[in-house]
Amino acid sequence: MTTLIGLSGSLRQASYNSALLRGAAGIMPAGSELVVETIRGIPLYDADLEASEGIPEKVTALKDAIAAADGLLLVTPEYNNSIPGVFKNAIDWLSRPDSDIKRVFGNKPVAVIGASPGGFGTILSQNAWLPILRTLKADFWSGGRLMVSRAGTVFNQDGTLADQKIEDQLRKFLEGFVAFARAARQGAPAASA
Repeated sequence: MTTLIGLSGSLRQASYNSALLRGAAGIMPAGSELVVETIRGIPLYDADLEASEGIPEKVTALKDAIAAADGLLLVTPEYNNSIPGVFKNAIDWLSRPDSDIKRVFGNKPVAVIGASPGGFGTILSQNAWLPILRTLKADFWSGGRLMVSRAGTVFNQDGTLADQKIEDQLRKFLEGFVAFARAARQGAPAASA
């Protein structure tokens, strides 16, 4: 079984990105699963807090889940043409202490998708993740891209996908990323998507 951890970068109850993540979990390829985790409850990063109290329990549990998984799917909103602060904050905590970066992110297959009510999807936010993932030495999957634009027309009121074309694109994206994660786990080069 190929296991991916999925994180939405939004805390909003009716988030398009959380809906996209749930949609992805429901259409995973055979022999794979997407475990939806949350960044809710992660405090603002504060080095004094880390020094006095250590790594928060929520962060430790999420780090362990990511380290044990075959890959990580980041589902990112775009705020002011970049990464949401709450999502970046979570990754900052997950990279603490520095000595644990390799265990959690080193050579970990990572992919990024996102949804936005605007017309350009999340292209700038997705691009802004690249230097961060490079710094963490993650293995970024560049074999596919999914930027859902005009998200208000793509989802039903209950948050399920209403657009068959987007669902098909998501399915194809997931097939490619799962193949990449499986190949990485087996130490073989992945077939291009």
